[in-house]
Amino acid sequence: MFARLSLYDDGSLLAELQVKPTWIEEIKEKQLVDEGLNAKRVQVQDGGLEGYSLSNDGVLCLQGQACMPKDTELRRKILQDAHSSPYAMHPGGSKMYGDLRKQFWWPGLKREVTEFVGKCLTCQQVKAEHQLPSGLLQLVKIPQWKWERITMDFVSGLPLTPSKKDAVWVIVDRLTKSAHFIPVRVDFSLQKLAKLYVSEIVRLHGVPVSIISDRDPRFTSRFWKALHQALGTRLDFSTAFHPQSDGQSKRVIQILEDMLRGCVLDFSGSWEEYLPLAEFAYNNSYQASIQMAPYEALYGRKCRTPTCWTELGERQVLGPELVTETENKVKVIRSRLKEASDRQKSYADLKRKEMEYAVGDKVFLKVSPWKKVLRFGRKGKLSPRFIGPYTVVKRVGPVAYQLELPAELNQIHDVFHVSMLRRYRSDPSHVMPVAEIEVNLDLSFEEEPVQILDRDVKVLRRKSVPLAKVLWQNHGTEEATWEPEDVMRQQYPHHF
Repeated sequence: MFARLSLYDDGSLLAELQVKPTWIEEIKEKQLVDEGLNAKRVQVQDGGLEGYSLSNDGVLCLQGQACMPKDTELRRKILQDAHSSPYAMHPGGSKMYGDLRKQFWWPGLKREVTEFVGKCLTCQQVKAEHQLPSGLLQLVKIPQWKWERITMDFVSGLPLTPSKKDAVWVIVDRLTKSAHFIPVRVDFSLQKLAKLYVSEIVRLHGVPVSIISDRDPRFTSRFWKALHQALGTRLDFSTAFHPQSDGQSKRVIQILEDMLRGCVLDFSGSWEEYLPLAEFAYNNSYQASIQMAPYEALYGRKCRTPTCWTELGERQVLGPELVTETENKVKVIRSRLKEASDRQKSYADLKRKEMEYAVGDKVFLKVSPWKKVLRFGRKGKLSPRFIGPYTVVKRVGPVAYQLELPAELNQIHDVFHVSMLRRYRSDPSHVMPVAEIEVNLDLSFEEEPVQILDRDVKVLRRKSVPLAKVLWQNHGTEEATWEPEDVMRQQYPHHF
Protein backbone atom coordinates (compact mmCIF):
# COMPACT_ATOMS: atom_id res chain seq x y z
CA MET A 1 0.00 0.00 0.00
CA PHE A 2 1.37 3.41 -1.00
CA ALA A 3 0.16 6.83 0.22
CA ARG A 4 0.49 10.17 -1.60
CA LEU A 5 -0.45 13.53 -0.09
CA SER A 6 -1.45 16.53 -2.23
CA LEU A 7 -1.66 20.09 -0.83
CA TYR A 8 -3.91 22.51 -2.77
CA ASP A 9 -3.82 26.32 -2.91
CA ASP A 10 -6.88 26.67 -0.71
CA GLY A 11 -5.09 24.79 2.07
CA SER A 12 -6.95 21.49 1.61
CA LEU A 13 -5.03 18.23 1.88
CA LEU A 14 -5.87 15.19 -0.29
CA ALA A 15 -4.59 11.76 0.71
CA GLU A 16 -4.45 9.14 -2.09
CA LEU A 17 -3.95 5.47 -1.23
CA GLN A 18 -2.71 3.06 -3.89
CA VAL A 19 -2.92 -0.68 -3.22
CA LYS A 20 -0.65 -3.16 -5.01
CA PRO A 21 -0.35 -6.90 -4.49
CA THR A 22 2.88 -7.89 -2.73
CA TRP A 23 3.45 -10.79 -5.11
CA ILE A 24 4.30 -8.42 -8.00
CA GLU A 25 7.63 -7.49 -6.47
CA GLU A 26 8.28 -11.08 -5.44
CA ILE A 27 7.69 -12.35 -8.99
CA LYS A 28 9.91 -9.62 -10.40
CA GLU A 29 12.75 -10.49 -8.03
CA LYS A 30 12.48 -14.22 -8.73
CA GLN A 31 12.40 -13.60 -12.51
CA LEU A 32 15.76 -11.81 -12.30
CA VAL A 33 17.42 -14.88 -10.76
CA ASP A 34 15.71 -17.34 -13.12
CA GLU A 35 18.11 -17.94 -16.01
CA GLY A 36 15.48 -18.83 -18.59
CA LEU A 37 13.15 -15.91 -17.81
CA ASN A 38 16.02 -13.48 -17.44
CA ALA A 39 17.27 -14.39 -20.92
CA LYS A 40 13.78 -13.79 -22.35
CA ARG A 41 13.66 -10.45 -20.53
CA VAL A 42 16.81 -9.36 -22.30
CA GLN A 43 15.35 -10.41 -25.66
CA VAL A 44 12.14 -8.44 -24.95
CA GLN A 45 14.20 -5.35 -24.09
CA ASP A 46 16.02 -5.77 -27.40
CA GLY A 47 12.63 -6.09 -29.14
CA GLY A 48 13.23 -9.56 -30.54
CA LEU A 49 10.76 -11.94 -28.76
CA GLU A 50 7.22 -12.21 -30.07
CA GLY A 51 4.36 -12.64 -27.55
CA TYR A 52 6.39 -11.53 -24.53
CA SER A 53 6.33 -8.05 -23.00
CA LEU A 54 7.21 -6.12 -19.86
CA SER A 55 4.42 -4.70 -17.71
CA ASN A 56 4.47 -1.21 -16.18
CA ASP A 57 5.90 -2.79 -13.02
CA GLY A 58 8.72 -4.44 -14.96
CA VAL A 59 7.27 -7.99 -14.77
CA LEU A 60 7.90 -10.28 -17.74
CA CYS A 61 4.54 -11.36 -19.22
CA LEU A 62 3.40 -13.79 -21.92
CA GLN A 63 0.32 -12.43 -23.72
CA GLY A 64 -0.47 -10.29 -20.67
CA GLN A 65 0.03 -13.10 -18.10
CA ALA A 66 2.86 -12.87 -15.59
CA CYS A 67 5.50 -15.56 -16.20
CA MET A 68 6.06 -17.47 -12.99
CA PRO A 69 9.67 -18.42 -12.21
CA LYS A 70 10.65 -21.95 -11.18
CA ASP A 71 10.13 -21.29 -7.47
CA THR A 72 8.04 -23.94 -5.73
CA GLU A 73 7.40 -21.85 -2.62
CA LEU A 74 6.22 -18.80 -4.57
CA ARG A 75 3.90 -20.88 -6.76
CA ARG A 76 2.45 -22.58 -3.69
CA LYS A 77 1.86 -19.20 -2.07
CA ILE A 78 -0.03 -17.99 -5.16
CA LEU A 79 -2.14 -21.17 -5.16
CA GLN A 80 -2.80 -20.83 -1.41
CA ASP A 81 -4.00 -17.24 -1.74
CA ALA A 82 -6.18 -18.07 -4.75
CA HIS A 83 -7.83 -20.99 -2.95
CA SER A 84 -7.84 -20.62 0.85
CA SER A 85 -7.86 -16.89 1.49
CA PRO A 86 -11.05 -15.21 2.82
CA TYR A 87 -11.45 -13.61 -0.63
CA ALA A 88 -11.45 -16.97 -2.44
CA MET A 89 -13.40 -19.36 -0.16
CA HIS A 90 -12.15 -22.68 -1.61
CA PRO A 91 -13.24 -22.60 -5.26
CA GLY A 92 -13.17 -25.77 -7.33
CA GLY A 93 -10.31 -26.68 -9.65
CA SER A 94 -11.93 -25.40 -12.85
CA LYS A 95 -12.94 -22.04 -11.36
CA MET A 96 -9.56 -21.54 -9.71
CA TYR A 97 -7.70 -22.37 -12.94
CA GLY A 98 -9.97 -20.02 -14.89
CA ASP A 99 -9.08 -17.16 -12.53
CA LEU A 100 -5.34 -17.85 -12.36
CA ARG A 101 -4.77 -18.33 -16.10
CA LYS A 102 -5.87 -14.72 -16.69
CA GLN A 103 -3.00 -13.41 -14.51
CA PHE A 104 -0.24 -16.06 -14.48
CA TRP A 105 1.46 -18.48 -16.79
CA TRP A 106 3.78 -21.37 -16.08
CA PRO A 107 4.09 -24.87 -17.59
CA GLY A 108 1.71 -27.34 -15.92
CA LEU A 109 -0.48 -24.68 -14.27
CA LYS A 110 -3.72 -26.65 -14.73
CA ARG A 111 -2.17 -29.87 -13.37
CA GLU A 112 -0.78 -28.11 -10.28
CA VAL A 113 -4.12 -26.39 -9.61
CA THR A 114 -5.96 -29.72 -9.85
CA GLU A 115 -3.50 -31.41 -7.48
CA PHE A 116 -3.60 -28.52 -5.00
CA VAL A 117 -7.42 -28.44 -4.83
CA GLY A 118 -7.60 -32.23 -4.61
CA LYS A 119 -5.27 -32.29 -1.59
CA CYS A 120 -6.98 -29.43 0.27
CA LEU A 121 -7.99 -30.90 3.65
CA THR A 122 -10.95 -28.54 4.11
CA CYS A 123 -12.37 -29.35 0.67
CA GLN A 124 -12.03 -33.09 1.32
CA GLN A 125 -14.08 -32.74 4.51
CA VAL A 126 -16.81 -30.33 3.45
CA LYS A 127 -17.30 -30.44 -0.33
CA ALA A 128 -20.24 -32.45 -1.65
CA GLU A 129 -19.57 -35.18 -4.20
CA HIS A 130 -20.81 -34.48 -7.71
CA GLN A 131 -19.38 -37.59 -9.36
CA LEU A 132 -21.18 -40.87 -9.82
CA PRO A 133 -21.68 -42.80 -6.55
CA SER A 134 -19.09 -45.47 -5.84
CA GLY A 135 -19.72 -49.18 -5.92
CA LEU A 136 -21.33 -51.26 -8.68
CA LEU A 137 -24.61 -53.00 -7.91
CA GLN A 138 -24.07 -56.41 -6.29
CA LEU A 139 -26.78 -58.95 -7.04
CA VAL A 140 -28.22 -61.05 -4.22
CA LYS A 141 -28.27 -64.82 -4.77
CA ILE A 142 -31.57 -66.03 -6.22
CA PRO A 143 -33.24 -68.57 -3.86
CA GLN A 144 -33.69 -72.18 -4.95
CA TRP A 145 -37.11 -72.68 -3.33
CA LYS A 146 -40.06 -70.86 -1.79
CA TRP A 147 -39.56 -69.19 1.58
CA GLU A 148 -35.98 -70.42 1.68
CA ARG A 149 -34.43 -66.95 1.84
CA ILE A 150 -36.40 -64.06 3.33
CA THR A 151 -35.98 -60.41 4.27
CA MET A 152 -37.54 -58.57 7.21
CA ASP A 153 -37.87 -55.04 8.53
CA PHE A 154 -40.10 -52.89 10.75
CA VAL A 155 -42.46 -50.04 9.89
CA SER A 156 -42.48 -47.88 13.01
CA GLY A 157 -43.97 -44.53 13.96
CA LEU A 158 -47.55 -45.51 13.08
CA PRO A 159 -50.52 -44.14 15.06
CA LEU A 160 -51.36 -46.17 18.16
CA THR A 161 -54.31 -48.52 17.54
CA PRO A 162 -57.00 -49.52 20.08
CA SER A 163 -55.06 -52.77 20.64
CA LYS A 164 -51.92 -50.73 21.46
CA LYS A 165 -50.02 -51.55 18.24
CA ASP A 166 -47.79 -48.92 16.66
CA ALA A 167 -45.60 -50.85 14.18
CA VAL A 168 -45.71 -53.52 11.46
CA TRP A 169 -43.25 -56.37 11.08
CA VAL A 170 -42.78 -56.92 7.32
CA ILE A 171 -41.42 -60.34 6.24
CA VAL A 172 -40.95 -61.04 2.51
CA ASP A 173 -39.99 -64.17 0.58
CA ARG A 174 -37.31 -63.26 -1.95
CA LEU A 175 -38.38 -65.90 -4.50
CA THR A 176 -42.16 -65.59 -4.73
CA LYS A 177 -42.31 -61.98 -3.37
CA SER A 178 -45.14 -63.06 -1.04
CA ALA A 179 -45.23 -61.18 2.26
CA HIS A 180 -46.69 -61.24 5.75
CA PHE A 181 -47.58 -58.04 7.62
CA ILE A 182 -47.63 -58.63 11.40
CA PRO A 183 -48.90 -55.84 13.71
CA VAL A 184 -46.55 -55.36 16.68
CA ARG A 185 -45.57 -52.77 19.25
CA VAL A 186 -42.16 -51.11 19.21
CA ASP A 187 -41.45 -52.14 22.79
CA PHE A 188 -42.27 -55.84 22.25
CA SER A 189 -39.69 -58.06 23.93
CA LEU A 190 -37.48 -60.32 21.82
CA GLN A 191 -39.16 -63.36 23.33
CA LYS A 192 -42.55 -62.13 22.11
CA LEU A 193 -41.17 -61.40 18.64
CA ALA A 194 -39.67 -64.89 18.55
CA LYS A 195 -43.05 -66.45 19.38
CA LEU A 196 -44.72 -64.39 16.63
CA TYR A 197 -42.02 -65.46 14.17
CA VAL A 198 -42.56 -69.14 14.93
CA SER A 199 -46.37 -68.94 14.86
CA GLU A 200 -46.66 -66.74 11.74
CA ILE A 201 -43.69 -67.81 9.60
CA VAL A 202 -42.20 -71.12 10.71
CA ARG A 203 -45.66 -72.65 11.19
CA LEU A 204 -46.65 -71.87 7.60
CA HIS A 205 -43.42 -72.04 5.64
CA GLY A 206 -40.83 -73.86 7.72
CA VAL A 207 -37.41 -72.62 8.79
CA PRO A 208 -35.67 -70.43 6.18
CA VAL A 209 -32.03 -70.90 5.20
CA SER A 210 -31.11 -67.22 5.55
CA ILE A 211 -32.61 -63.92 6.67
CA ILE A 212 -31.52 -60.53 5.33
CA SER A 213 -32.23 -57.58 7.65
CA ASP A 214 -30.78 -54.24 8.65
CA ARG A 215 -28.77 -53.71 11.83
CA ASP A 216 -31.76 -53.07 14.06
CA PRO A 217 -30.73 -53.77 17.69
CA ARG A 218 -33.46 -56.40 17.86
CA PHE A 219 -31.88 -58.33 14.98
CA THR A 220 -28.31 -57.99 16.21
CA SER A 221 -29.06 -59.04 19.81
CA ARG A 222 -27.56 -62.20 21.30
CA PHE A 223 -31.00 -63.72 21.84
CA TRP A 224 -32.03 -63.33 18.19
CA LYS A 225 -28.70 -64.72 16.98
CA ALA A 226 -28.89 -67.68 19.38
CA LEU A 227 -32.46 -68.45 18.33
CA HIS A 228 -31.61 -68.69 14.64
CA GLN A 229 -28.40 -70.52 15.30
CA ALA A 230 -30.48 -73.18 17.05
CA LEU A 231 -32.94 -73.23 14.11
CA GLY A 232 -30.10 -73.46 11.60
CA THR A 233 -30.81 -70.10 9.91
CA ARG A 234 -27.98 -67.81 8.79
CA LEU A 235 -28.42 -64.12 9.56
CA ASP A 236 -27.16 -61.72 6.87
CA PHE A 237 -27.08 -58.05 7.84
CA SER A 238 -27.03 -55.13 5.43
CA THR A 239 -23.96 -52.92 5.36
CA ALA A 240 -24.00 -50.24 8.06
CA PHE A 241 -25.88 -47.07 7.01
CA HIS A 242 -26.55 -48.48 3.54
CA PRO A 243 -30.26 -49.50 3.47
CA GLN A 244 -30.10 -50.32 -0.26
CA SER A 245 -28.65 -53.71 0.73
CA ASP A 246 -32.10 -54.59 2.11
CA GLY A 247 -33.97 -53.09 -0.83
CA GLN A 248 -36.60 -55.85 -1.10
CA SER A 249 -38.24 -55.18 2.27
CA LYS A 250 -37.79 -51.40 1.89
CA ARG A 251 -39.74 -51.45 -1.36
CA VAL A 252 -42.53 -53.57 0.14
CA ILE A 253 -42.71 -51.16 3.09
CA GLN A 254 -43.27 -48.27 0.67
CA ILE A 255 -46.15 -50.15 -0.96
CA LEU A 256 -47.63 -51.07 2.43
CA GLU A 257 -47.50 -47.49 3.69
CA ASP A 258 -49.24 -46.24 0.54
CA MET A 259 -51.95 -48.92 0.94
CA LEU A 260 -52.57 -48.02 4.59
CA ARG A 261 -52.68 -44.30 3.80
CA GLY A 262 -55.24 -44.92 1.09
CA CYS A 263 -57.39 -47.12 3.35
CA VAL A 264 -57.39 -44.60 6.19
CA LEU A 265 -58.31 -41.78 3.79
CA ASP A 266 -61.03 -43.73 1.96
CA PHE A 267 -62.58 -45.71 4.79
CA SER A 268 -61.28 -44.00 7.99
CA GLY A 269 -60.67 -46.00 11.14
CA SER A 270 -57.58 -47.73 12.50
CA TRP A 271 -54.84 -48.94 10.14
CA GLU A 272 -54.74 -52.29 11.96
CA GLU A 273 -58.25 -53.10 10.69
CA TYR A 274 -57.04 -52.92 7.09
CA LEU A 275 -53.69 -54.66 7.56
CA PRO A 276 -55.02 -58.18 6.62
CA LEU A 277 -56.68 -56.71 3.51
CA ALA A 278 -53.45 -54.89 2.65
CA GLU A 279 -51.57 -58.19 2.87
CA PHE A 280 -54.21 -59.88 0.68
CA ALA A 281 -54.10 -57.07 -1.90
CA TYR A 282 -50.31 -57.06 -2.03
CA ASN A 283 -50.00 -60.83 -2.45
CA ASN A 284 -52.54 -60.76 -5.29
CA SER A 285 -51.03 -57.85 -7.19
CA TYR A 286 -48.89 -58.39 -10.29
CA GLN A 287 -45.11 -58.31 -9.73
CA ALA A 288 -43.08 -57.23 -12.74
CA SER A 289 -39.95 -59.14 -11.70
CA ILE A 290 -41.66 -62.57 -11.63
CA GLN A 291 -44.44 -61.59 -14.10
CA MET A 292 -47.20 -62.97 -11.89
CA ALA A 293 -48.80 -62.36 -8.50
CA PRO A 294 -47.01 -63.64 -5.36
CA TYR A 295 -50.06 -65.79 -4.53
CA GLU A 296 -49.80 -67.61 -7.88
CA ALA A 297 -46.02 -68.02 -7.46
CA LEU A 298 -46.51 -69.50 -3.99
CA TYR A 299 -49.51 -71.79 -4.53
CA GLY A 300 -49.27 -72.51 -8.25
CA ARG A 301 -52.64 -71.06 -9.22
CA LYS A 302 -54.37 -67.71 -9.29
CA CYS A 303 -56.40 -66.55 -6.33
CA ARG A 304 -60.13 -65.86 -6.75
CA THR A 305 -61.15 -62.34 -5.84
CA PRO A 306 -64.47 -60.49 -6.26
CA THR A 307 -63.04 -58.69 -9.30
CA CYS A 308 -61.28 -61.73 -10.79
CA TRP A 309 -63.54 -64.76 -10.32
CA THR A 310 -62.36 -67.94 -12.02
CA GLU A 311 -63.95 -71.39 -11.88
CA LEU A 312 -61.41 -73.99 -10.80
CA GLY A 313 -63.50 -76.96 -11.95
CA GLU A 314 -62.93 -80.56 -10.96
CA ARG A 315 -59.45 -80.83 -12.41
CA GLN A 316 -57.49 -83.56 -10.64
CA VAL A 317 -53.72 -83.42 -10.48
CA LEU A 318 -51.86 -86.56 -9.46
CA GLY A 319 -48.87 -86.46 -7.10
CA PRO A 320 -46.04 -86.78 -9.70
CA GLU A 321 -47.81 -84.30 -11.98
CA LEU A 322 -48.18 -81.79 -9.17
CA VAL A 323 -44.51 -82.04 -8.21
CA THR A 324 -43.38 -81.60 -11.82
CA GLU A 325 -45.70 -78.65 -12.38
CA THR A 326 -44.51 -76.95 -9.19
CA GLU A 327 -40.84 -77.46 -10.04
CA ASN A 328 -41.36 -76.09 -13.54
CA LYS A 329 -43.09 -72.99 -12.15
CA VAL A 330 -40.18 -72.38 -9.73
CA LYS A 331 -37.72 -72.66 -12.63
CA VAL A 332 -39.73 -70.10 -14.59
CA ILE A 333 -39.79 -67.74 -11.61
CA ARG A 334 -36.03 -68.08 -11.06
CA SER A 335 -35.28 -67.40 -14.72
CA ARG A 336 -37.52 -64.32 -14.67
CA LEU A 337 -35.85 -63.08 -11.49
CA LYS A 338 -32.45 -63.57 -13.14
CA GLU A 339 -33.56 -61.52 -16.15
CA ALA A 340 -34.95 -58.77 -13.91
CA SER A 341 -31.79 -58.71 -11.77
CA ASP A 342 -29.47 -58.52 -14.78
CA ARG A 343 -31.59 -55.74 -16.29
CA GLN A 344 -31.57 -53.81 -13.00
CA LYS A 345 -27.78 -54.16 -12.69
CA SER A 346 -27.18 -52.95 -16.25
CA TYR A 347 -29.31 -49.85 -15.58
CA ALA A 348 -27.87 -49.17 -12.11
CA ASP A 349 -24.22 -49.52 -13.13
CA LEU A 350 -24.66 -46.81 -15.76
CA LYS A 351 -24.99 -44.32 -12.87
CA ARG A 352 -22.25 -45.81 -10.68
CA LYS A 353 -18.50 -46.03 -10.80
CA GLU A 354 -16.21 -48.79 -9.61
CA MET A 355 -14.01 -47.78 -6.69
CA GLU A 356 -11.48 -49.91 -4.83
CA TYR A 357 -9.30 -49.27 -1.81
CA ALA A 358 -6.28 -51.21 -0.63
CA VAL A 359 -5.52 -52.26 2.94
CA GLY A 360 -3.66 -49.37 4.58
CA ASP A 361 -5.34 -46.62 2.54
CA LYS A 362 -6.69 -43.59 4.40
CA VAL A 363 -10.35 -42.69 3.79
CA PHE A 364 -12.90 -40.20 5.09
CA LEU A 365 -16.26 -41.43 6.43
CA LYS A 366 -19.49 -39.69 5.43
CA VAL A 367 -21.70 -38.34 8.25
CA SER A 368 -24.97 -36.37 8.37
CA PRO A 369 -24.86 -33.26 10.61
CA TRP A 370 -27.96 -32.08 12.45
CA LYS A 371 -28.96 -29.87 15.36
CA LYS A 372 -31.82 -29.86 17.83
CA VAL A 373 -32.64 -26.21 17.21
CA LEU A 374 -34.12 -24.79 14.01
CA ARG A 375 -31.95 -21.82 13.13
CA PHE A 376 -32.75 -18.27 12.05
CA GLY A 377 -30.97 -18.07 8.70
CA ARG A 378 -28.70 -21.13 9.15
CA LYS A 379 -30.17 -24.57 9.76
CA GLY A 380 -27.19 -26.53 10.98
CA LYS A 381 -25.70 -27.21 7.55
CA LEU A 382 -22.24 -25.75 8.13
CA SER A 383 -20.66 -28.82 9.67
CA PRO A 384 -18.25 -31.26 7.96
CA ARG A 385 -19.72 -33.83 5.59
CA PHE A 386 -16.86 -36.26 6.27
CA ILE A 387 -14.85 -37.21 9.34
CA GLY A 388 -11.51 -38.95 9.60
CA PRO A 389 -9.33 -39.99 7.91
CA TYR A 390 -9.36 -43.64 9.04
CA THR A 391 -7.28 -46.59 7.87
CA VAL A 392 -8.72 -49.43 5.78
CA VAL A 393 -7.85 -52.66 7.61
CA LYS A 394 -9.77 -55.24 5.55
CA ARG A 395 -11.86 -55.65 2.42
CA VAL A 396 -15.19 -57.36 3.16
CA GLY A 397 -16.81 -58.50 -0.06
CA PRO A 398 -16.70 -56.62 -3.38
CA VAL A 399 -18.02 -53.23 -2.15
CA ALA A 400 -17.50 -53.10 1.64
CA TYR A 401 -14.49 -52.23 3.79
CA GLN A 402 -13.59 -52.52 7.46
CA LEU A 403 -12.09 -49.38 9.00
CA GLU A 404 -9.91 -48.82 12.03
CA LEU A 405 -12.19 -46.54 14.04
CA PRO A 406 -11.12 -44.60 17.16
CA ALA A 407 -12.26 -45.58 20.64
CA GLU A 408 -15.09 -43.02 20.69
CA LEU A 409 -16.73 -44.82 17.73
CA ASN A 410 -16.38 -48.35 19.12
CA GLN A 411 -20.17 -48.83 19.30
CA ILE A 412 -20.56 -48.28 15.54
CA HIS A 413 -20.21 -51.27 13.24
CA ASP A 414 -16.86 -50.82 11.50
CA VAL A 415 -17.78 -52.21 8.04
CA PHE A 416 -19.04 -49.63 5.53
CA HIS A 417 -20.23 -49.62 1.94
CA VAL A 418 -17.79 -48.02 -0.49
CA SER A 419 -20.29 -45.20 -1.21
CA MET A 420 -19.82 -44.02 2.40
CA LEU A 421 -16.10 -43.49 1.89
CA ARG A 422 -13.97 -40.81 0.23
CA ARG A 423 -10.28 -41.25 -0.52
CA TYR A 424 -7.96 -39.11 1.61
CA ARG A 425 -5.30 -37.33 -0.43
CA SER A 426 -2.45 -36.66 1.97
CA ASP A 427 -0.23 -33.63 2.06
CA PRO A 428 2.64 -32.73 4.49
CA SER A 429 0.93 -29.42 5.31
CA HIS A 430 -2.17 -31.12 6.77
CA VAL A 431 -2.61 -30.70 10.51
CA MET A 432 -5.24 -33.11 11.79
CA PRO A 433 -7.24 -31.90 14.84
CA VAL A 434 -6.78 -33.96 17.97
CA ALA A 435 -10.36 -33.52 19.21
CA GLU A 436 -12.76 -35.35 16.94
CA ILE A 437 -16.49 -34.71 16.54
CA GLU A 438 -18.71 -36.87 18.73
CA VAL A 439 -20.67 -39.05 16.32
CA ASN A 440 -23.94 -40.81 17.15
CA LEU A 441 -24.71 -44.44 16.34
CA ASP A 442 -26.56 -43.43 13.16
CA LEU A 443 -23.47 -41.55 11.90
CA SER A 444 -24.95 -38.17 12.72
CA PHE A 445 -23.50 -35.81 15.28
CA GLU A 446 -25.18 -33.33 17.56
CA GLU A 447 -23.55 -29.97 18.08
CA GLU A 448 -23.71 -28.92 21.72
CA PRO A 449 -23.66 -25.28 22.89
CA VAL A 450 -20.56 -24.22 24.77
CA GLN A 451 -21.45 -20.73 26.01
CA ILE A 452 -24.12 -18.02 25.83
CA LEU A 453 -22.29 -14.96 24.49
CA ASP A 454 -25.06 -12.36 24.39
CA ARG A 455 -28.83 -11.79 24.65
CA ASP A 456 -31.21 -9.67 22.59
CA VAL A 457 -34.91 -9.26 21.80
CA LYS A 458 -36.20 -9.51 18.23
CA VAL A 459 -39.22 -7.22 17.92
CA LEU A 460 -41.80 -8.47 15.46
CA ARG A 461 -45.10 -6.88 14.42
CA ARG A 462 -47.21 -8.48 17.16
CA LYS A 463 -44.73 -9.99 19.58
CA SER A 464 -41.17 -9.92 20.84
CA VAL A 465 -38.86 -12.95 20.68
CA PRO A 466 -36.01 -13.15 23.22
CA LEU A 467 -32.84 -14.47 21.58
CA ALA A 468 -29.56 -15.85 22.86
CA LYS A 469 -26.26 -15.75 20.97
CA VAL A 470 -24.82 -19.27 21.23
CA LEU A 471 -21.26 -20.46 20.76
CA TRP A 472 -21.39 -24.04 19.43
CA GLN A 473 -18.94 -26.85 19.95
CA ASN A 474 -16.44 -27.34 17.09
CA HIS A 475 -17.09 -23.77 15.85
CA GLY A 476 -15.35 -20.44 16.39
CA THR A 477 -16.78 -17.25 17.90
CA GLU A 478 -17.43 -15.81 14.43
CA GLU A 479 -19.84 -18.73 13.78
CA ALA A 480 -21.96 -18.11 16.89
CA THR A 481 -25.68 -17.96 16.07
CA TRP A 482 -28.82 -16.39 17.52
CA GLU A 483 -31.31 -18.93 18.86
CA PRO A 484 -34.74 -18.58 20.57
CA GLU A 485 -33.92 -18.15 24.25
CA ASP A 486 -36.92 -20.16 25.50
CA VAL A 487 -35.95 -23.17 23.37
CA MET A 488 -32.33 -23.00 24.48
CA ARG A 489 -33.35 -22.55 28.11
CA GLN A 490 -35.60 -25.63 27.88
CA GLN A 491 -33.01 -27.88 26.22
CA TYR A 492 -29.85 -26.56 27.88
CA PRO A 493 -30.88 -25.09 31.28
CA HIS A 494 -27.34 -25.44 32.66
CA HIS A 495 -26.20 -22.54 30.44
CA PHE A 496 -28.65 -20.09 32.07
